[in-house]
Amino acid sequence: MIVSEIKLYELLKAKIGEKEAEAFVQILEQRVDSKFDDRKNEFVLEKDKEKLLTKADALAIFATKQDLAQLEGKLETKIADTKAELIKWMFIFWIGTIGVLSGILFTMLRTYLK
Repeated sequence: MIVSEIKLYELLKAKIGEKEAEAFVQILEQRVDSKFDDRKNEFVLEKDKEKLLTKADALAIFATKQDLAQLEGKLETKIADTKAELIKWMFIFWIGTIGVLSGILFTMLRTYLK
């Protein structure tokens, strides 16, 4: 309890009784809190009005989400194509490496066995 509530409680306690004064102070405190909350919810600063979402903004965001979904589909296709291309070139690299090593080994064995 704050000081003003204590003073109010002390004044009312002398006139209407202890329990009634306590109940009155609690009811008064609840009403003040609820009024404060109501006013706080209604209050919007001028700088915050710019941050509020308008219907046009919501439609633009929705359209952007659709565009992103289309781009995502294209991106998945490109990733799949790149993966296939990478696997193809790895296969070509390993076949080439095995071919070169086989040629070197064949040449060394031919030279050594003569």
